[in-house]
Formats: sequence, structure tokens, C-alpha cells
Amino acid sequence: MTQVEVAQTASTSSRRAWLGLAVLLLPVLLVSMDISVLFLAMPTLTLDLDPSAAQQLWILDIYGFLIAGLLITMGNVGDRIGRRNILLAGASIFGLASIMAAFAPSTVVLIIARALMGMGGATLLPSSLALISSLFPNARERAAAIGVWTAFFAGGSAVGPILGGLLLHHFWWGSVFLINIPVLLILLAFGPFVLPEHRAGAIGPLDLPSVLLSIGGILPVVYAVKQIAAEGFDIASFLIGLIGVVLLVIFVRRQRQLAEPLLDLRLFRRAQFSVAIGSSLVGMMTLAAMSYLTSVYLQSVTGRDPLGAALLGIPMAIAVFVCSMGGARVGHRLGVRPTFVLALLASAIGNVMLIGVGVDGGIAWYLAGSTIAGIGYGLAFTLVSEVSVSSVPPERAGSAVGISETSFELGNALGLALLGSVAALVFRSGGDYAATLGETIQHAGDNSALIDSARESFVSGMHMATSVGAALLVVMAAVAAFAPRR
Repeated sequence: MTQVEVAQTASTSSRRAWLGLAVLLLPVLLVSMDISVLFLAMPTLTLDLDPSAAQQLWILDIYGFLIAGLLITMGNVGDRIGRRNILLAGASIFGLASIMAAFAPSTVVLIIARALMGMGGATLLPSSLALISSLFPNARERAAAIGVWTAFFAGGSAVGPILGGLLLHHFWWGSVFLINIPVLLILLAFGPFVLPEHRAGAIGPLDLPSVLLSIGGILPVVYAVKQIAAEGFDIASFLIGLIGVVLLVIFVRRQRQLAEPLLDLRLFRRAQFSVAIGSSLVGMMTLAAMSYLTSVYLQSVTGRDPLGAALLGIPMAIAVFVCSMGGARVGHRLGVRPTFVLALLASAIGNVMLIGVGVDGGIAWYLAGSTIAGIGYGLAFTLVSEVSVSSVPPERAGSAVGISETSFELGNALGLALLGSVAALVFRSGGDYAATLGETIQHAGDNSALIDSARESFVSGMHMATSVGAALLVVMAAVAAFAPRR
């Protein structure tokens, strides 16, 4: 083969790889947007379906909980049966569940649909990121591709409320789910032709007891944390959480004994990998809480409609997207550890700046704080993805990515459950209010004094939650700075 033919072949292969990446970005964008797209839809959804306060939390949480519980398993399944196969199967489930959610006649049906969407989403994230290692064998191109992937993943969480606001301005709340359908149809139509199939033939069969232990451990623990944080301590929740902890301990002990474990604990011996997982967990906790609370603030406190609230989120979305694209370059120039520290501290500063937001003003503080936080989140999330993919050989990429994506989704769910519950606790302690600010305003009628008092209490709760989030980010930054090098 001549040099010209070699160059042409390489050029064709490169074009196909980037076209494949473009197709892979579609499910990533959808899954990440569906984490946050309901933030702005909750007030109008509440008026239509009238869910209880607990049901509202489940509508938001069940999606992330099931993704978190299934990611490690689905990453391993994809390594064995084929990453493209599981990607397309997951997209089909996600699409059907989206239709079910859009036309849900009751809160229970909506929660079930969100659960099915979580099951489908759990197949999309690890398979899409793991396929990048097959599409881009060159390390430099792979790093650039991961930066683009992360930009769409992290940016999707920020874009979700904006898209939701635009749709809700013109359509009913179910439209935030129907937008998924045309995007998934494009994936199903072009995916079989531009995405390579990859399965690891050298890996042994999937260990089913490990699958059951991981799911049976993660879900009860997350449920117990959410219930205790939201409703206070009770024996039933404690016992459920204890069962989950016992199952996770058994799961970890089993992984140490298996030649082909579901969760490769040896990865955590690398300080860089452990810092990455911790950063993604804490980062997503604080980002989810900040996004949700500020969405409620912009609508229920300042009185903006969903579109007006969404437009104010554009600076943060741009910051997350741009910094995710350039995060790998910053990491290579400064080093992975210093970049993690810088990113976490920037996110903490942005969260603290929200203390300047008040009932009667402070939008400039919100814009500045959310933008600075977005810079930090964008840098951190890119490095998490790159470290996850580069930590293992290609045949184990799916399982390694499953670990990192589990930390993202678990962080999102815990952020809403824990930090959201901190805000709710402060809010309820401020007076005789309903379970949420929206319900309080709805039932207050012409009692302007009650409405003003409730808004003040909500802002105080938001300040407390974002301050706690900032403290967690600073602690994680210290861990990243002083973790032993090994």
C-alpha cells in the first residue's frame, strides 16, 4: 500500500470515528438532560398530577437511583455481549419509557416510567464512553474525544433546565420527555453503521451473585439515606440501610476473591483514580442541589416563568461546556492533581457566592456564582472521564467507566436527597408551612405575609445547602491535594 493510500485510509478512519462520536453524544446528552430537565417542570407538573412531597422526591430521585444501581452491572454486561448491542437496546427502552412518562395519567405511572428510563439510561452511559476507546486508539485523539463527550454530559445537566424552560413556555410538562424520541430515532438509525461493535472475549462470564449483591446493596442504602434525611430517623429506614450496608460488605469481599470481579477494587489503589471518583461524587452532589434549588428560587421566589428562569442558566451552561472541552488540556499542562484542586475550589467559591442571593435581589450574585461554579465542574468532570478510560486496558473499559458513572449518578441522587433535605429542613423550621414552597404559595391565597415569610425561609435553606456543598468541595480539594502519591 502506498503512502497516499495509507493516508487516505487513515483519513477515512478518522472521519468515521468522529462521526461515530457525534452519534454517541446523542444518548449522553439525553441521559444527562433528563437528570435536570424536571427541575423547572416540577411546579407545573405538581399542579397537574398533585403528587405528595414524598412522591415529588421520588419523581426526581428514582431515575438517578436506578442508574446508580445498575451502571456497574451494565458496564460489565456491555464488555461481554457487545457495547453497541447494549447501547441500542438501552436506547429502545429509554425511548419507550419517555413516551410513557410524557402521557402519564398519574404520579405512580410517572414514577414507574422514570424508573424504566433509569434502567435504559444505565446502559447508555458506560457503553458510549467505553466505545470511545475503540473509536480512538490514538491517545491524543482519545483525550480530545473524551473532552467532547464530557462537555455534552456535564453540559447536558446545565442545558436540561434551559431546554425545559423553552418547552414549558409553549407546551405541557410531558413535552420534556417527548423531545427524547427524535434524538433516539437518529441513534437507532445510524448507530449500527457508524459504531464499531466491541466485546471482550477474554473476560469470563458475568458473576450473577455479584450483580444481585451490588444492586441489592446500593438501592437500600440510597433509599435509607434519602428517607432519613427527608423525614428524620426511623427504625424502618435504618434497618433497610443496614441491610444494604451488609450486602455491600459481602459484595466487596466477594470481589476480592474473584479472578474476574464485577468491581475491580485494584483500581482504587491508584490515588489518581480514587481522587477522580471522589471528585465526581462530591461535584455532582453539589451541582444537582444547586441546580434544583436555584430553579425553584428563580420561579417561586422571584416570580419568573420557566423560560425566564431557564435563560438565566445560560452562562453556567456555557461555562460547563467550554471548560469540559478544554479540561484535558488544562490537566496535561498543570497536572491532574493540581487541576482537580483548582476545579473543586472554583466550584466551592461559586456555591458560596449564592449567599448573596436574596428574596428581593441578588441575581447578579447568582449569575456570577453559577458561572464560576460551572468552570470548576467542567474542568473536574472532564478529568474524571479521562482517568476512568485510561486506567484500564480497552477490554475492561466498560466496567471502569461504570464505576465513574455510578459516582456521577449517585452524587446526583444524594445531592437532591441530602442537600435538598437540608434546605427543606431549614425551610420548614421557619414557620408553619406546607411541605414545599410551591405548595405553601398555592395554599396561601391572599396571605402575602405568609408568602413573603415562606420565601425568606426558602432562601435561608438554599443558603445553608449551598454552604454545606461548598464545605464538602473544599474538603475534597484538600483530599486531592494531600492524597498519597502511589
